[in-house]
Amino acid sequence: MLWMSCFVLAAILILINIAFTKKERSAKTILGIINLYLLVMMAGVVCIFAAWAHIFRADEIARMIGWPTGSPFQFEVAMMNLALGVLGVLCIWFRGDFWLATAINMSVLFLGCAYGHLRSAIVSHDYAPYNAGLGIWFYDVIIPILILTLVIVHRSIRER
Repeated sequence: MLWMSCFVLAAILILINIAFTKKERSAKTILGIINLYLLVMMAGVVCIFAAWAHIFRADEIARMIGWPTGSPFQFEVAMMNLALGVLGVLCIWFRGDFWLATAINMSVLFLGCAYGHLRSAIVSHDYAPYNAGLGIWFYDVIIPILILTLVIVHRSIRER
């Protein structure tokens, strides 16, 4: 899964950046580095690729989720992913409230998706890998909560 590769790459880049940073290794600096890479990789890169997949591999993705193929909603899902992906990449240049807004957007979107996947599994018995697989729960629940929490904690730390 792409999200797992992006998560591992983000972790590696975080460690490298922390090791070679010229700034004081304060909690605020370290959390800022972590937030930057998680937002750019997990919101930005993953969602841009998800948008691409929902546009150009729509039927294949639909089958992997357990959805009917040929739905025009695939394009809408793609645009939603693209919008979040653009926000994630823009976190490179915009900080502060922009990071918070991006983290809130990601949390609302993916926690909502998690609810939809859970409901689909319970009501429709849809246990397709992209609907009820372990990765969906990690990406749709753990990652957004982690990012939102880290952004809020980062904002609350005062520089000396």
